[in-house]
Amino acid sequence: MSSASKIEISTELLRSLHRIHRQRTDVRSRLDRGPRQIKAGELMVAKATADAKEALAAVRAAKLVSDEKQLQLSSREAKITDLESKLNNAASNREFSTLKDQIAADKQANLVLSDEIFEALELIDQLEAAASAAELEVAKQESDHLARTQDVESKREQLQEDLDRVESQLAAYEEKIPAAAKGEYKRVTDAKGEDGLAAVEDQSCGGCYQTLTTQHLETLRMSVLLRCPNCNAFLYMPEDLRP
Repeated sequence: MSSASKIEISTELLRSLHRIHRQRTDVRSRLDRGPRQIKAGELMVAKATADAKEALAAVRAAKLVSDEKQLQLSSREAKITDLESKLNNAASNREFSTLKDQIAADKQANLVLSDEIFEALELIDQLEAAASAAELEVAKQESDHLARTQDVESKREQLQEDLDRVESQLAAYEEKIPAAAKGEYKRVTDAKGEDGLAAVEDQSCGGCYQTLTTQHLETLRMSVLLRCPNCNAFLYMPEDLRP
């Protein structure tokens, strides 16, 4: 929308304002990125720590199962020893046969249990290896997070100085805006930031690509304030389209 009051404003001023707004957006983005990086690092450390705890819990659970099976094996071996003692003192052939069958069954059960114990011990070895890897991952994530935090902190002060400098520069240029346009400029840029200004690109608004009329372009060439009829950005002619 063109300005009915024909407010004149320097194209160079609008171009400079847009450049500084972009610089401010970039510095703010880098400042905001630091806390997000730290938060992401904290989450990675927390996940690695949780995974390590889970891996250690799996080792403990597997060891409990293995211990229970070994206790069962010891109990059955003691039972077999007792049955073998009774076998030698069997009072009849029937008792002898019954004891012998029981001993054979218990020995077969113990063979199965021994295989299960062997498998349990193999599983424990695998789980302990996984737990060790998980602990190494915790150490790595903590080291990476410390380095990341130190990097963010080392850059934060410089970035804040850069932002203060850009803000000061922006304020100085904004003092040059005609009084009749300053209020609307502040309203638009406070809401849209750098998108509150746009260069003309291929006879269109560089912000929203709204096609501009010949009258719009002539208005801009005369350094008269013009707003995009679609996105309301303050338009300006780029350097290569200046008359």
